[in-house]
Amino acid sequence: MNKLNLILQAHLPYVRHLEYPKFLEENWLFESLNETYIPLLRMLERLDKDGVDFKLAICFSPTLSTMLTDPALQERFVDYMNGRIELGKKEKKRTAVEETECHQMAIHYLEEAEKNLERFEALGRNILTGFRELHEKNRIELLTTAATHAYLPLYKNYPAAVNAQIAMGLKTHERIFGESARGFWLPDCGYYPGLGDMLVENGVSWCQLASHSVITAKDKSVYSGYKPVELPSGLYGFVRDWSITSLVWSSVSGYPCDTDYRDFYRDIGYYLPLDYVRPYIHEPEVRVFTGYKYHAITGKTDDKAYYSREKAMEKVSLHVDNFLYNVKRRGFAIGSAGINEPIFNLCFDAELFGHRWYEGIEFLEGVLRRADSSDDFVFTTPQSIILENGPVDKLRLNESSWGEGGYSDIWLDGSNSWIYRHIFKAIERMEELTKRFPDQGTLKGRFLNQASRELLLAMASDWPCIMHDGTSVTYAEKRLRNHLGSFNVVYSAMSRNTVNTEWLINAERSSEIFPDIDYRLFESPKD
Repeated sequence: MNKLNLILQAHLPYVRHLEYPKFLEENWLFESLNETYIPLLRMLERLDKDGVDFKLAICFSPTLSTMLTDPALQERFVDYMNGRIELGKKEKKRTAVEETECHQMAIHYLEEAEKNLERFEALGRNILTGFRELHEKNRIELLTTAATHAYLPLYKNYPAAVNAQIAMGLKTHERIFGESARGFWLPDCGYYPGLGDMLVENGVSWCQLASHSVITAKDKSVYSGYKPVELPSGLYGFVRDWSITSLVWSSVSGYPCDTDYRDFYRDIGYYLPLDYVRPYIHEPEVRVFTGYKYHAITGKTDDKAYYSREKAMEKVSLHVDNFLYNVKRRGFAIGSAGINEPIFNLCFDAELFGHRWYEGIEFLEGVLRRADSSDDFVFTTPQSIILENGPVDKLRLNESSWGEGGYSDIWLDGSNSWIYRHIFKAIERMEELTKRFPDQGTLKGRFLNQASRELLLAMASDWPCIMHDGTSVTYAEKRLRNHLGSFNVVYSAMSRNTVNTEWLINAERSSEIFPDIDYRLFESPKD
């Protein structure tokens, strides 16, 4: 029997700009809601209704959970969806006359948008309600991550800051879901020696680990990552299976690269006449993705073939069979090495499915359905595996991540290294403030809380990652400078023992995240 331990991470940086009628980067949330989170929920609810015995674990990061429960952003998402539905009705008419090859997909997109909006409204605009219900049915395990998804190994010399990220991540999860999380998604699988002790002290029992963490361990592994790893702290680690996840994850040979699948980049927002798409792009004339895409990947050519939904679904079926075949084949190989009932830890970003890989939701559904009807596979969750009290590898691990090169190259290179001297200085100043003002309530307490809030947001791993990838660099740099600038407003004022009340009220309104934060989280453990 092969055990599959599917762990999904749903994360986006905190983006909320109500000072503008529309804000381009808010589309990151809206696109993911429409293309990943709601379709994923609808698929899991469909499996549950059909009696499919499935299990998986999913992490909703604190920043994403906060946005998903924000009434203002929920209202803006409804406006976004109404725009997509209006565009879909126009596309249905247009493609009936011109580009008739696209007509069925136009209808499909319109119907899916209407179903997604209907489900969103039925859940009171809070999709986490639906995931919580599946959790209560023991279908999914919910876990959390660092408060702003900070890449923790780069802050190992600042344990108070790491602890603040962990503690606020757990606290936000408990506030939103009503219970403590036992699992903790290490941002980008970033681990370093000593991190396990801090997680256990905060009540965490397990985390996921990068594939090569076992290879580079200080101790020899018995099970090569196909059983849980127990760290000296007592924390359990689940090692991502590189060979199996690469079937999906690889940007060169993974299933999503198949030429029959839908092309992510060829969107009507970029090639139809501006007068036609103007109401659905970013003002004044910034072309953006609309979600209406009619071409297949085809290959490295501008002459793209039209997308066939029927051909794509046939390919999904083949890839589901191939995926489970490879798991079974790998299981035989592992079994011959004396490891019985191997556990395949499959760790993915949730946004890959549906958003980046349009057919990914159908792929997951196919895998879950066929595994349920087979005696060769069973899906499980990390906490279930721990409760079984089976064999474990007791290892001391070195620093690792799932980033390129296996360490910290993505989050620390020539494009982004300059940010850390500023963040480190802010952390040192925050620790100084907790020492100088150890017990502040009311106005000064709120002022200091805002400083810690801004610091956590500055520590987000998204900003250096964006700089490394060269995507929305201007926005990432602006956000980082703004958060550090806001932190320095508090530091300068408190150095004079004053509070800028007007600034504080505006700052609290603009970033309604971590309402229960306590600046004393940043107290240095040396004090």
